Amino acid sequence: MTDNVRLTAWVRGRVQGVGFRWYTRATALAIGDLTGFASNLDDGRVQVVAEGPRPACERLLDWLRGDDTPGRVDGVTEIWGTPRGGYRGFETR
Repeated sequence: MTDNVRLTAWVRGRVQGVGFRWYTRATALAIGDLTGFASNLDDGRVQVVAEGPRPACERLLDWLRGDDTPGRVDGVTEIWGTPRGGYRGFETR
């Protein structure tokens, strides 16, 4: 059995106003077994919080760092932690 984790990632670059949050949600739903959200920050970054099995979170992180994202990703900073729960699906904020 795979333990669940919490991934918090901050994505910088041209990631606001390009559908980045929507595509992040769609990708998380396609991966499956993930709950959380993607949210614009005032400084131009997007914060992504995902909880679920570590392999699913790693797949989402790989996508965030890949070339298939809308806009332009200049970098991703992530931290890993213990899930807090309380999410119903994966949403945009």
